[in-house]
Amino acid sequence: MTEPTARRLTLGALVHGSGGHIAGWRHPDARPDGQLDFAFHADLARTLERGRFDALFVADVVAVRGHQLDSLSRTGRAEHFEPLTLLAALSLVTEHIGLAATATTTYNHPFHIARKFASLDHISGGRAGWNAVTSAVPLEAANFGHDSHLEHELRYHRAEEFVQVVKALWDSFDDEAVVRDKATGRYYDPSGLHTPHHRGEHFAVRGPLNISRPPQGHPVVFQAGSSETGREFAARHGEVLFTTQHEQGAAQAYYADIKARAAAHGRDPAHVLVWPGLSPLVAPTETEARRRLAELQDLIHDDVARRLVQDNIGDLDLTDHPVDGPLPDIPATNRSTSRRDPLLKLAHDEKLTIRQLAHRFAAGSAVAGTPEQIADHIETWFRSYAADGFNISFPYLPGPAEDFVDQVVPLLQERGLLRTEYEGGTLRENLGLPRPAARDRHLQETGR
Repeated sequence: MTEPTARRLTLGALVHGSGGHIAGWRHPDARPDGQLDFAFHADLARTLERGRFDALFVADVVAVRGHQLDSLSRTGRAEHFEPLTLLAALSLVTEHIGLAATATTTYNHPFHIARKFASLDHISGGRAGWNAVTSAVPLEAANFGHDSHLEHELRYHRAEEFVQVVKALWDSFDDEAVVRDKATGRYYDPSGLHTPHHRGEHFAVRGPLNISRPPQGHPVVFQAGSSETGREFAARHGEVLFTTQHEQGAAQAYYADIKARAAAHGRDPAHVLVWPGLSPLVAPTETEARRRLAELQDLIHDDVARRLVQDNIGDLDLTDHPVDGPLPDIPATNRSTSRRDPLLKLAHDEKLTIRQLAHRFAAGSAVAGTPEQIADHIETWFRSYAADGFNISFPYLPGPAEDFVDQVVPLLQERGLLRTEYEGGTLRENLGLPRPAARDRHLQETGR
């Protein structure tokens, strides 16, 4: 595997409004009112930019995150901004940080997505990123006229074609085709406009896109596939890959696997960045940090604990099962296998109760410790090729984000891992990713 001459740590922040922990909104210092407060989001974005984060990432589900009111009413997951609207606004109060958002390939259309992310890239001066996902939440189906959720493999077949069409639409104009020449009366060079004329199994899209080529060529493509099908999809298309491994060995295995798959598809593995999740909780001592994490865990209501397990393992009803009892037999499901399988293995191997499994899932990638311990964790994973960077989710906001920027970031900079200033103007430049050349016009003109 060929490595770049100077490997540098990259960082993204996963912004959940009031925080990433399911009970984070209940913390005495949390700001649950910030969920729909733009000033709150703007202050947070500027804090992350001060910490030289590469990207701010907003996840999305095109449904409320659960239909069981017993649990949904006890979380902060029932409301959140539409991501692209929020990111377009944040582009005006930041200068360098990348702005990435989830947009599902299952319940969208390629033309809409190509146009929206191209617009965000222009508005932000080349800082847009698209997290291309196949919807894992069955509740989304009913919002788009479907009685049932698409099967796992079908979702990925659709996503494969979806991403190819979006890239073709982004390449509708050559880079210098829009000339806006008042003297000659020529707005764009006709030879530089290309119509995809795509007709495939899932989509028929004539094109071209009605906006010039994005400043980055293509917005950066983020991806989070962990199943066999998902890894292949990520290795073909993803440029920054989110992953959920919590153990260093598992993370190293995923890292090596993805890099090898990318190389097999003719890609430079150095241009496929792997970002495991990390939820840091900084305190003056390790004991204090662990006490703070335990306090957060204790804020998880029993109803929420049941739903955490239920919604991430499969289509089962745990309402009548004691939260301090074992898991019942689990039926087959059409949900995401990348979450389901590790949770089932964890519950089986350690004989966890429903509550214990919920707490383990809620803690997820939490690392509670001193600034030095958290910096050590990041450096160890980075230098051992378990990660190229991290997708950081703060358990509640804004305090833990400010603590990380003020106390951990300077240590990473002192160790030569993290930049002290932004080097480039676009998200691609800051991540060290190449700008895509325009696609082969013969393939684009004739369709797939």
